[in-house]
Amino acid sequence: MRRRQADYRRSVRRRFPHWIWVLLGLFSIAGLYLFVVHHNQNEDRVEQPILEKNTRIQQVAREDLNFTQEILSATSFSRQLAEQITLAKAYVIIAKEHNNLHLAWQLSTKIRSSQLLLSKAAMRGEPLTFEEAEPIIKSLSSLIFKAQDTHYDIATTIMTMKSHIQALEERANAATVQSTVFGQLAAEALPKSLNCLIVKLTTDWLLKSYMPELANENRNSPRLVDNNLYHFCIFSDNVLATSVVVNSTISNAEHPKQLVFHIVTNRINYGAMQAWFLSNDFKGSTIEVQSIEELAWLNASYAPVVKQLVDTNSRTYYFGAFQDSKAEPKLHNPKYLSLLNHLRFYIPQIYPQLEKVVFLDDDVVVQKDLTPLFSLDLHGNVNGAVETCLEAFHRYYKYLNFSNSVISSKIDPQACGWAFGMNVFDLIAWRKANVTARYHYWQEQNSDGTLWKLGTLPPGLLTFYGLTEPLDRRWHVLGLGYDINIDNRLIESAAVIHFNGNMKPWLKLAIGRYKPLWERYVNQSNPCIEECITS
Repeated sequence: MRRRQADYRRSVRRRFPHWIWVLLGLFSIAGLYLFVVHHNQNEDRVEQPILEKNTRIQQVAREDLNFTQEILSATSFSRQLAEQITLAKAYVIIAKEHNNLHLAWQLSTKIRSSQLLLSKAAMRGEPLTFEEAEPIIKSLSSLIFKAQDTHYDIATTIMTMKSHIQALEERANAATVQSTVFGQLAAEALPKSLNCLIVKLTTDWLLKSYMPELANENRNSPRLVDNNLYHFCIFSDNVLATSVVVNSTISNAEHPKQLVFHIVTNRINYGAMQAWFLSNDFKGSTIEVQSIEELAWLNASYAPVVKQLVDTNSRTYYFGAFQDSKAEPKLHNPKYLSLLNHLRFYIPQIYPQLEKVVFLDDDVVVQKDLTPLFSLDLHGNVNGAVETCLEAFHRYYKYLNFSNSVISSKIDPQACGWAFGMNVFDLIAWRKANVTARYHYWQEQNSDGTLWKLGTLPPGLLTFYGLTEPLDRRWHVLGLGYDINIDNRLIESAAVIHFNGNMKPWLKLAIGRYKPLWERYVNQSNPCIEECITS
């Protein structure tokens, strides 16, 4: 009997390479181990009288047989059967791929029978005998050979599995791109509530005659050019977001009356922006609102970026039918065609009498008093910013094309990146270094879009290269518009938190745990807010 068993095992093993059995054995061991655990858990639900009656029998069986060791044993029939089940499952897939449904059904039937036999062995706590295992191993082996005879050999199996993996990877990549596109569309779309707010505020601006008069008075205020005060600039077309930036800055300032806000928006939102800041109380701070169309000097003959933004090819790229499947979806975001996004490079020209300003993006929330920023020593540098190179992907080489000698000959690819969104600008040093001319130089070099593809950060890294003073990280914490795992302690210690990313706090797709940090500075008592936003 023992000789028959040994001869049979050797004949089965010779049919398949040893490495196949080892690989399949690992999968089968894991599966059977989970089965045994699940079975043991189910035993706990047996009715109490039966449980008490069989406890001693079960304990004896478990002492006689460790089923995990049985599966690991090189000579056990359980292991041989488990290995054949795994191989048979692979051939079921291949058979279905080739539309051989009858063979797939035969294999599936034998797999179920084999699994049932292993289940019984596990429940009774005894190893499979030769008499039990021999018929089903033999019949399952016969089916596997039948699959091989139909050209389902190991090479075909590997190629089929590779094609499945490749197809799954392609589907996953397509789903990722599609998700990014949908997120981008959601981020670009103006919510109905914000559109409602703009309409109502614009109506107030047009119907209330005192508002334009009051706006003209504010423009002549000497506080706008008083360098003993603290000046902040915001360039935005989002009324609600801008109001949160101003509200949060004022709410956390020790002396709000010493704050001056310089806001530039576009023609469409100018009336709404004026109406909002003229009709609400901001604790004595001064607020100036301008339209970008008033900056007549900012034209194509002076600024290369203006010429590029009105270029036909650029507009086709962002708004036309052009589709590049290899380009990141965010590269097609029309916000990069907005001149408001590039005004940060013209601050000394917009405010020629100011000496120092703090620039704030419209998707930030201020949590602490920012006036100490104005007394920081920038050591002769123009830009004070928080560095972002704690991770490797925030170094210069990730943003710029260093295969171009124009960049590689002048810039260190390992230089540390920094963040736009909360920046201290020394405008005296800016004018002395003629930084805007440096910006124009790099924009001209990138007229064909080969040095960088996206936004204002890459040209900013080039423009302020060697002119940036690192600030303490707590001044500016980023990522609230895409990273759900930011440490709460880091957020609480931050002077400014930045909702950079697609998940803006005024959108429904905002990250829930961060949204209250922004909403607390929305003026919920304002009639327009009550009617358009909260309802």
